[in-house]
This record gives sequence, C-alpha cells and structure tokens, in this order.
Amino acid sequence: MKLEINVPTTLSEIPLKSYQEFLKVQEGSNDEEFIAQKMVQIFCGIELKDIVKMKLTSLNELITHFKNLFEQKPKFQPTFKIGTQEFGFITNLEEISFGEYVDLENNLLKWEDYHKAMAVMYRPIKMKFKDKYEIVDYTPMEEMHELMKFTPVDIAISSSVFFWNLGSELLTATLTYLERQIKMNRKTETSLANKLNLENNGVGINQFMHSLKETLQDLTQSPAIDLLNVSPILPSKNKSKKLNNANLIN
Repeated sequence: MKLEINVPTTLSEIPLKSYQEFLKVQEGSNDEEFIAQKMVQIFCGIELKDIVKMKLTSLNELITHFKNLFEQKPKFQPTFKIGTQEFGFITNLEEISFGEYVDLENNLLKWEDYHKAMAVMYRPIKMKFKDKYEIVDYTPMEEMHELMKFTPVDIAISSSVFFWNLGSELLTATLTYLERQIKMNRKTETSLANKLNLENNGVGINQFMHSLKETLQDLTQSPAIDLLNVSPILPSKNKSKKLNNANLIN
C-alpha cells in the first residue's frame, strides 16, 4: 500500500498556524524523532500512524526538504491574499495609532502571537488602483486574529525580518545622532543625560551609549534563526531491527 502525501513545495503553501503548531510541539518535547514525525504530520496533513510506517530514508528526505524550505529568505510582499480577500501592509508606519503600536509591540516577539501582529500590519484592502491601495482602519477583532492564522508563512517570515531591519536602522540612526551631538558639545552629554532621565537612574551617558552599541551588535547579527531546527533521524541498531520488521511504505 502506497501512502499519498501532499508535500508543500514552497513556504507559501504552509499556513502560519501550522508553523505555530509545530513550534509548540518543538518547545514541549526533547524527543527529536517525535518532533520530526510531528513536523511531517503537521506540514503534510497525515496521521502519525501512517508516518511510523514510512521508510526511514523517505522520512529523512522530508525532513531535509522542510529544512531547505525554511532556510529560504522570502522577499517582503506588501500585499497577499487569504482566499479571495486581499490584504495590504500599513502604508505609513509613521502615522500608526498608539493602539496599533501597542498591539504590534506586544505580539511581534513571539511566534505564538504573531497572527495578532499580522492583523495590525496587514489589513483588508478597501480601494486599489494599480500599485496604490487603501486599507481599512485598525480595529482589534478576534475574527481577524483567527483569519490571520492562515497567512502564508513566507509572508509572516518576511514581515518579521522587515521589522527586525527597521529596528536595526532606527537604533543605528539614534547612535549616530547621539555620537554627533556629544562630539559637537561636551555639554550635550549632560543635557542628553537629563533629557533621557539617565542620571536619576544612576546611569551615565557613556554607559547608555555602550548599552545601545551592544544592542545594535546583537541586532546586526543575522535574523535568520534556525526556523525549523530538526535533524535527520539516525537509527540505532535496535531501531533498525524494528524498522526492518515493519511494513514500510514505498
């Protein structure tokens, strides 16, 4: 008996909710074989009882396939569709409301909450002309949060990298400005410290600058974290015997 498997060929075929489900499994288990099996189950939509019947070579091919997929660097896309509904990225980040900012800040850092951040960043397009579009005003809605779980994972990944780059650029600009001001006038050091309320907190401007530089150093590390972190399965002798005796699927 052969098992028909629907294997995603691109990241756009994997919804955000599947990636979130996989991460939840990965965080809750140290069993690499179980994690690998769950990965195939989640991304291919098959049952665990069928996965254990697969040839080890076939399973490892799937593991390698998904690792290669998640090593890709998807390009940022200002628009995308979920079904027939088209969504557009915020057209002017400088004019976002305080509510949008708070919801973004609270939900950008954890993948388990990322669908909520997506509902802020991308919203239904109400008017469009060529490459120009207008999106609906932001209103936090549970229905929209749930819908955004179906965001193609390449869109989610590229938007996270976009905001990582934005944060890095803003911090670089802040450092450049502070260093220029300090060089222009030594009194600026005291002025800036007072404005930033650093002296009251027992922190000097030099310590603050050092802290900013360390933060920037961390940010300039590549954001391409291991999005999958799953390795091929290497069978022990005992496991090999069990596999040889099993009804393996070709």
